[in-house]
Amino acid sequence: MSKIGVFVCHCGENISATVDCAKVAETAGNYDGVAFSVDYKYMCSDPGQNLIKSAIKEKGLTGVVVASCSPRMHEPTFRKACAEAGLNPFMCEMANLREHCSWVHEKCEATTEKAIDLVRILVEKVKYNHSLNEIKVPVTKTALVIGGGIAGIQASLDIANTGHKVILIERDPSIGGHMSQLSETFPTLDCSQCILTPRMVEVAQHPNITLYTYAELESLEGFIGNFKAKIRRKSKSIDEKLCTGCGQCTTKCPVKKIPSEFNEGLGKRTAIYVPFPQAVPNKPVIDRKNCTYYIKGKCKVCEIVCPTGAIRFDQEDQIMEVEIGAIVIATGFTIKQPDFFPEYGYGKYPDVITGLQFERLASASGPTLGEIRRPSDGKIPEKIVFLACAGSRDPAKGIPYCSKICCMYIAKHAMLYQHKVHGGKSYVFYMDIRAGGKQYEEFVRRAIEDDGVNYVRGRVSRIYEKNGKLIVNGVDTLLNAMPVEIEADMVVLATAGIANDGAEELAQKMHISYDPYKFFAEAHPKLKPVETNTAGIFLAGACQAPRDIPESVAMASGAAVKVAGLFSQDELTREPIIAVVNRQAPPVYSSCVGCFLCVSACPYQAIGKEEIKNRNGEVIKSIAKVNPGLCQGCGTCVAFCRTKSIDIQGYTHEEMYTEVMALLNEY
Repeated sequence: MSKIGVFVCHCGENISATVDCAKVAETAGNYDGVAFSVDYKYMCSDPGQNLIKSAIKEKGLTGVVVASCSPRMHEPTFRKACAEAGLNPFMCEMANLREHCSWVHEKCEATTEKAIDLVRILVEKVKYNHSLNEIKVPVTKTALVIGGGIAGIQASLDIANTGHKVILIERDPSIGGHMSQLSETFPTLDCSQCILTPRMVEVAQHPNITLYTYAELESLEGFIGNFKAKIRRKSKSIDEKLCTGCGQCTTKCPVKKIPSEFNEGLGKRTAIYVPFPQAVPNKPVIDRKNCTYYIKGKCKVCEIVCPTGAIRFDQEDQIMEVEIGAIVIATGFTIKQPDFFPEYGYGKYPDVITGLQFERLASASGPTLGEIRRPSDGKIPEKIVFLACAGSRDPAKGIPYCSKICCMYIAKHAMLYQHKVHGGKSYVFYMDIRAGGKQYEEFVRRAIEDDGVNYVRGRVSRIYEKNGKLIVNGVDTLLNAMPVEIEADMVVLATAGIANDGAEELAQKMHISYDPYKFFAEAHPKLKPVETNTAGIFLAGACQAPRDIPESVAMASGAAVKVAGLFSQDELTREPIIAVVNRQAPPVYSSCVGCFLCVSACPYQAIGKEEIKNRNGEVIKSIAKVNPGLCQGCGTCVAFCRTKSIDIQGYTHEEMYTEVMALLNEY
């Protein structure tokens, strides 16, 4: 016989301001099976919880219904109170009177009647609840970090410093990401390489970190605490154990005019190359698409000059399988190539460049050794124009969002130009200045007031070349949309930050969500900003949205804490709200007909196949089987099952039917 306790919370005035809580409790006390009913001002407080515990013990309650606010907020609190009183925590249900009733209705009799209905359906449901036990999942205490930019580096070091093993993979030949391409960083203007390189070296030397560059994730299976990843280590055509990084091969390679990716096409590299002087690992890679040997079958100069015999032309890609417990995605971002701006002349005029290309010109390790020179003729530009929001906040171009970092790095670029080219003139066309960060507003003001950068509020409509000059046509909206025409020697475009190539494919491999712009989506924008909808997979840095360096580092440390928290226990405890295939034994029986429509419908790949055998070992039938570690309890399989052979524990067909009937059949 059911003995249900009903506990109605006033939630201060959040509920009681529109709902007659005393009447709700009184009405509930008359329902069949309700042995105790009471209202209280703050049920989640210690006295409120003690009230629940006392009633469970004194009345011998078999179920509890708490009518209060959001279960998302307080369900763990009340379940814990029930467990401490000796009642299975999953015999506790919550009726959401705040979000579902008091906050969405005015004070009237109908509001109280709705609250009574919400309580009644939960009273009927809890009669059919079953005691459930939490699921224990073993944890593999090794983390996989995907992406070797500053976010991936920070996450790897933070996890490794807690004593756990980390596998860091980076698809480029070196770690460092976009930060390694920068000259100086805002708002302090400290050298990017000076603060990044020690971190890169620390990653390579850390005993708990295994670094694989020129590597990508091939596939991922499993669930939180028990993932199995396949990693493709692309062939470098180099035996890294033998290679000493002496550089003989790179200096002797006859193919020397390949555009350098690291220098954004402004410099040249050889077919066998190290991306940049501070690269980690500082060992070369052969670019097979441009190597004479792979194209024509001739050359092998690098093999001849290598003093250690480290060249391996026949080396093939390697597939590695690793077991991991958690994953941090830190794949970063890229910039929108502005060739889709015909009005700006990018690609047509060599002196119209991107912000990253300007970074390489300003860098001491760049193609001009830090001197600002025009790509077309190598001359120092006397007048330069910077265009903010080149693609960002432009729905017509398909990128309506703000790229966040552009206002700041445009100010930095203008300041660097003024510091390096004395007497030069710089202009910044902008829509709005967004300097939301510590010392960011002061930094922009410094560019305007101290360094003499000319800011023009307005958009540029067209750039064309005339008599060796770039003519920039725009308007100044602060001067009644007065036309502005500037004869510039160079134009720098602050192009939009966009998701990396292959981001959508990677998201699908890992079964995580992504937004319309192919940035990875967090589980909750406020409460779970570094978590994904797949348990055990976390986000860090600009793979989620455009971010600056401090925010990327903070996110990386946040993700690392989540991983460390997961690894702090030998077993992972999770709720048993998962799908189950009905079966009885003995004899073994299930209404499942083996159509396996649920297998294709499951977004978490949590359903497999199980063979049912008789006593002679003969296979009678194949039915669906749910992996409790993978299942997230979304209920998709329940909706797809034609024979109604799958239930969600805690939300079975019987329980849901009972709720509906309770709502339809008034007392």
